[in-house]
Amino acid sequence: MRKFQGRAVVPGACTAEALVSHEGFNTLASYQMALMFGDKKVKCGDQNNPDLYKKPMAGKALCLPMTIGSTTGGMVLYAACAMGRQPACMLFSKHIDSLAASGAILGDVWTDVSMPVVDQLGDEFLQYVQTGMTITVAADGTVTVQ
Repeated sequence: MRKFQGRAVVPGACTAEALVSHEGFNTLASYQMALMFGDKKVKCGDQNNPDLYKKPMAGKALCLPMTIGSTTGGMVLYAACAMGRQPACMLFSKHIDSLAASGAILGDVWTDVSMPVVDQLGDEFLQYVQTGMTITVAADGTVTVQ
């Protein structure tokens, strides 16, 4: 078991199974098909991300270095929250970008969904965590990996 301390961008607590990407997360490419066609498991549609492609993202602890891609990323995250198809939490080894942060914050403020977001967990976080591990997030940005 290891603990990592990050910055709570959207405070909250949860426990979920890790889903890890070592590449940037293209929010639009990952969510587009699932949100358009009602895939309740929200399988990742980004063919350029072999770590996540075709894996269910809903209810998982998404462990990422950063988001990349479209300027619609924030609205895509908000839409995922509004439709109840969001990950359990989003955990970033690097700084979260303003678009992803805005979508996560809007999801927190405008919906009844809880999706904690923590950034600045460090490169060691992504080196340690593996898909399938259990992640526990505390409201202060502490992330425990088992």
